[in-house]
Amino acid sequence: MNQFLEAAFIALNAIWANKLRSFLTVLGNIVAVTSIIAVVSLVQGMNAYVTDAIISDVGADNFTIQRMPVVRTQEDEERTRSNPRITMQEAAAVRKFSDNVGAVAGQATARSTAEFRGESIDGVQVQGVSRDYIQFSTFDAERGRLISPSEVDSNRPVAVIGWEVADKLFGPIDPIDKTITVRTTHFRVVGVSKKKGSTFGNSQDNFVIIPLGTFQKMFGSRMFGLQLLVKPRTPDLVKVAMDDATVAMRVERRLKPSERDNFGMFTSDTLLNLYHTATNGIFAVLIGVVALSLVVGGIVIMNIMLMVVSERTREIGLRKALGARRRDIIWQILTESVTLSTMGGFIGTGIGFIAAIIVSKMTPLPAAVQLWSVVIGIGITALVGLFFGLYPAMRAARLDPIEALRRE
Repeated sequence: MNQFLEAAFIALNAIWANKLRSFLTVLGNIVAVTSIIAVVSLVQGMNAYVTDAIISDVGADNFTIQRMPVVRTQEDEERTRSNPRITMQEAAAVRKFSDNVGAVAGQATARSTAEFRGESIDGVQVQGVSRDYIQFSTFDAERGRLISPSEVDSNRPVAVIGWEVADKLFGPIDPIDKTITVRTTHFRVVGVSKKKGSTFGNSQDNFVIIPLGTFQKMFGSRMFGLQLLVKPRTPDLVKVAMDDATVAMRVERRLKPSERDNFGMFTSDTLLNLYHTATNGIFAVLIGVVALSLVVGGIVIMNIMLMVVSERTREIGLRKALGARRRDIIWQILTESVTLSTMGGFIGTGIGFIAAIIVSKMTPLPAAVQLWSVVIGIGITALVGLFFGLYPAMRAARLDPIEALRRE
């Protein structure tokens, strides 16, 4: 242990004595570790953020039926363009067909302007919902209450608004039981949803929820964007409920066994898999950058250590003449190489943290620092120093002490 600490102390003194040379030597390692820390922090932050956003929108154990499939090829794009729109009759068919289905809610969306006493907010997402929507945890009310099933059935002019709509239209005023106007129709606010935040700069709190029948009167009976939210009776019945819903939809649409489904169905896992497939490309690029940087950094370290061995030839010869063993020389050179390389890892870790924080502050991208990325980053740089320092160490150990002492 004392021998390691002594060699590390010598290495640190050499680094401090040649600060610029040492910095340029480990620059490749700094770039590699910076890439690991920054990209992993941002990707992991986005993973957690997107997962929460998707689950809060779709629900962890629910699935959605819509006109188009989520994943489709160019050929599918042409074929599915003629898919019929989803109807509430199909919602009733899915609900009636299977005991594995606990609830089916229709949901349609459109954009409009919401107003209150001269204040207005554009681009509000108006969501029309059917009576079963109250059974889905993706809908909530932090203040007030949700729209009751009887109010949905009777198309009462009531609404639940998002946190942003409440903040911009009402400010410090309590919005409960106040009246807002959407597309010339007046609605009494019965609830305010809790703050959901934004996803990649898009607000998740800019919405108004109203009964589906009222939505249909306001935006037209065809309801191009109608989709069905399906909740299995228990979470372990998701796959069975999806199979039952597929059969119900095919029967309702009178599709022949040879015909393909003319509707789409997906869970939150479907969307998450698409997202992870996309981010895997980022990791692939990261691996390439890191590998290239480490190879370049390792070669530079090896060359510098060869130069160090050349500079210390007389010193090495003297140590061997005084009884130092080959392994003692190897140990000293390897320790210096590993110390130098690991210093680059620590510097890269700090820069990576700073870069991730700056990006998260200046953009909607979140950052989550992962301890394993730090361990891997520093560990890899230590291995690079060990691997590329081995040849200079062996060369130093093979020096003949007499020839080394004669070297000018």
